Amino acid sequence: MRSDILKRDIETLPHRALLMSAGLKEEDFDLGRPFIGIANSYNNIIPGHIHLNELTREVKRGIRAAGGVPFEWGVPGVCDGVAMFVEMRLSLPSREHIADNIEIMTLSHSMDGWVGVTNCDKITPGMLMAAGRLNIPAVILTGGPMKTNVIEGKKHHPIEGFGLVGQVKAGEMTAEEAEKLLPYMACGAGSCVGLYTANTMAVVTEVLGISLTNCATTLAIDPLKRRQAYESGKRVVELVKEDIRPRDIMTMDSFENAIRVDMAMGGSTNTVLHIPAIARETGIEIDVDVFDKISREIPNLCSIIPAGTHEMADIDRAGGIPGVLNRLRDMIKDSPTVNGKSIKQIAEEGKVLDDIIRTFHNPYHSEGGIAVLKGNIANSGIIKQTAVEREMMVHSGPAKVFYTERDLLDAIEAKRIVEGDVVVLPFQGPAGAPGMPEMLTPTDSIKGAGYKEVALITDGRFSGATTGPCIGHVEMEAYNGGAIGAIRDGDIIEIDIPKRRLNVRLSDAEIKERLKDVKMPERRLTPLLGSYRKKFTGINCYGKIKSPP
Repeated sequence: MRSDILKRDIETLPHRALLMSAGLKEEDFDLGRPFIGIANSYNNIIPGHIHLNELTREVKRGIRAAGGVPFEWGVPGVCDGVAMFVEMRLSLPSREHIADNIEIMTLSHSMDGWVGVTNCDKITPGMLMAAGRLNIPAVILTGGPMKTNVIEGKKHHPIEGFGLVGQVKAGEMTAEEAEKLLPYMACGAGSCVGLYTANTMAVVTEVLGISLTNCATTLAIDPLKRRQAYESGKRVVELVKEDIRPRDIMTMDSFENAIRVDMAMGGSTNTVLHIPAIARETGIEIDVDVFDKISREIPNLCSIIPAGTHEMADIDRAGGIPGVLNRLRDMIKDSPTVNGKSIKQIAEEGKVLDDIIRTFHNPYHSEGGIAVLKGNIANSGIIKQTAVEREMMVHSGPAKVFYTERDLLDAIEAKRIVEGDVVVLPFQGPAGAPGMPEMLTPTDSIKGAGYKEVALITDGRFSGATTGPCIGHVEMEAYNGGAIGAIRDGDIIEIDIPKRRLNVRLSDAEIKERLKDVKMPERRLTPLLGSYRKKFTGINCYGKIKSPP
């Protein structure tokens, strides 16, 4: 074991003295007792993380019960819902920071294995990246979804508030009326109730085989979650003794399985950023076109908030991820998991207890959740097609260009946005913003204001809570010379989701000429954001060099 060097060599006698000063006993240096790290992302800012100290205590109990020695440290986490519209640019960069944090702590302290205790948007992907990068036995414990408040038969939850902003801006309700709904929307511990990015990545983690079965859908407040924490601690010690490592589990087959389940459930568009980044840490390249190919093969079998009405608690009662896997069992490729069972075994044993998880013959939509659009605006653009109304699957309209979210909100309030418009938000990408912020405030404000025929395109990204004809991740981004930076007010944008097309009614020569005169908006930079801009200058958001369309 990696920790043996700390346990027996005379050169590491002072190391043992330091560890004993931190609370270890002499018996903890027995060669058969693996050192297990716990990367705990507890904080009291994110509702999905306020209970993670309690779960970490159970992880420690499980590690000790299996004969391991637990060590805990803290991992930072950004609450995207709190940061959004205020200072959202640091959220995506925090993903790499989290992976680096775990690399620093596990390697510096000779950990034999580790458990990631996580729940939300960038924390889970960062931990999965670390698992693939380090290839040290690991288990990821996701903290579970929150439960909606049901008041007078209606579900309420925090993300509802973003739509209320639009209603206030459109004059459909007063700020005072919106504020009265605030207590209804506070739900307590857990990741936000729908299939937003946090819960989507928990699903991805379970299907990749790096978390225990049912971990993704078990509610934060369910006593079973504490049992899962205990078992995760036990299991990581067993993985160390069996020498089973993340790259044995996270194979190309398991990544494709994760994309299949993501398409079937209608998950967040952010998976198109996170899954390739995680795969790359294992030495596997996944192109954006893989998502579109699988989406054409896998129908949408779940209708979960924000695209539908069911919350994660409903999916849990209906059979959880094993139930979804059971529906897809003929499409799933076999791969191992940390459970000691293959994903095929889990799929075969899964039970569907409610037909809200539909069959292939009766899907909610004939295709999966995500579509990849291409055209003279973009090499690729991402849309959650299962959250788009049928009448907006094909649309053309005049562009209204904005360079900040605030300007767009002001335009909604001043009623300068009209039905048929296509809102364009350039310079929001990894280099342009920089940091590629999520934009739920503008997308839900458009929806909350009652617009039915307004689309939005951006080289930034969206929250998993975004619905409607919102196209993000437009590549190349404007900062790197992408055509989205050439669009002006009044240009006709053509969107055809079934045909996967995204164009502006301009010739290549017109686009090229306009790009000569594009002026970059000024952005305030911190040192971290400055380095992030430098990293993505000249490459796309997936880390690949591509010329503008």
